[in-house]
Amino acid sequence: MARRDHWEQVYNTRAPDKVSWYRAHLETSLGLIERVCPGRKCSVIDVGGGEATLVDDLVEAGYQDVTVLDLSEKALQVAQSRLGPRASAVTWAQGDITQSRLAPARYDVWHDRAVFHFLTSAAERQRYVSQVAWSVRPGGYVIVATFGPDGPEKCSGLPVARYDAPSLHHQFGARFQLVQSSVEMHATPFGTEQQFVYCMCRIEPE
Repeated sequence: MARRDHWEQVYNTRAPDKVSWYRAHLETSLGLIERVCPGRKCSVIDVGGGEATLVDDLVEAGYQDVTVLDLSEKALQVAQSRLGPRASAVTWAQGDITQSRLAPARYDVWHDRAVFHFLTSAAERQRYVSQVAWSVRPGGYVIVATFGPDGPEKCSGLPVARYDAPSLHHQFGARFQLVQSSVEMHATPFGTEQQFVYCMCRIEPE
């Protein structure tokens, strides 16, 4: 099954709060974005944002240039419906982040919770990193969260790559200066825990 078809099936057959990665509010992600952009005037892209409520909280907090990109059209529709009239304040994009055409130096903050760890081939990871370097302006920030070393080996039936902070940072290279890393134990809707590792980097000028 193609990757897009897989995720369309997931989002068409499971309620938003019945997937393992569901969290009512992504407090860690929002806190990091507010830390690097307290003035709310930066441009933010949430990669794999899907049905997540981070976009709701960003709009509520006053961020005016927010983009949500996801592979699943259904996931984007769920988020748009939930936001109602406020959805018009957000740029919505459907596509595979390793193949999407993004504008150069467009974003100040790149956020990804639980997409990068699905990229299990070196070629996919390299395309992803190239997209970040292309579309985030020099001096901008990259926030990526993946399963940690003690996290699951699969998610929604797909294999994942697990990282600690040094190995995750290593995937991006020297131009990405590590600012902060942390570990978060995510409580799933099913009463289990998943270990997530967050890394926040600043992109240095070439």
